[in-house]
Amino acid sequence: MSDASPTIDDPELGTFTRATSELTDGSVITHDWFVGTVSVDGTELELMLEGTTPDEVAPLLPRMRDVVKRLAHLRRVATDAVVANFSTGEPEPHDLDDAASDLALEAIEATPDGTVVFHLIDDCGEHFPEGYWPAVHLGIDDAVQQVTVES
Repeated sequence: MSDASPTIDDPELGTFTRATSELTDGSVITHDWFVGTVSVDGTELELMLEGTTPDEVAPLLPRMRDVVKRLAHLRRVATDAVVANFSTGEPEPHDLDDAASDLALEAIEATPDGTVVFHLIDDCGEHFPEGYWPAVHLGIDDAVQQVTVES
């Protein structure tokens, strides 16, 4: 039996492999998701599909394809949500525009319940401390379910 993890080839999104991390001692941790990348407007985005087998993650591919196709709109929904979540009042239009340019999308995660999580990074370093990033959780209807800060 082979130790190689299976891959998933999607005609629109490319190849996904089981995510792993190598520790400093050389040991490897295998994560409970598959990972791939897609190029959008010259930027490589990490795509994460939650699950441990191709059969578990295959149902997530249509949702991820749809999200990538509508990325410009959904990315703006996500950056606006970050501003709204951390504002004490109604955000000004320039605050929303600043966030749209300052917060870069780094990864999109799809979960079995249809939720997608946009992992953003603070490109200018003025909004979140180093090592922390905002994540916006969108429900199956693309409504913002929650905004979190992750590390």
